[in-house]
Amino acid sequence: MSTKLYVGNLSFETSKDDLQTMFAKAGTVESVAVIEDRETGRSRGFGFVEMSTKEEGAAAIQQFNGKEVGGRALNVNEAKPREDRGGGGGGRNGGSRY
Repeated sequence: MSTKLYVGNLSFETSKDDLQTMFAKAGTVESVAVIEDRETGRSRGFGFVEMSTKEEGAAAIQQFNGKEVGGRALNVNEAKPREDRGGGGGGRNGGSRY
């Protein structure tokens, strides 16, 4: 079973390919995503890497958590399940107040 990892404190210049290459040293990388700002398209400084097994995920955490990349110490840990933050705007919960 695969393990999804959160990778934080990324340099804004770090690309998907950079993460793919780096994490491949710890095992098989299933997917990589660098999260970008919707408006500017610029990296938000974090991303996710999915490793093919729990063991490879643990090895990646061991190998890369605290490692300096691009002048910044990475923060690597198992990703938490995404919380439901409610749907888009408007309606009952997102409308303006009177």
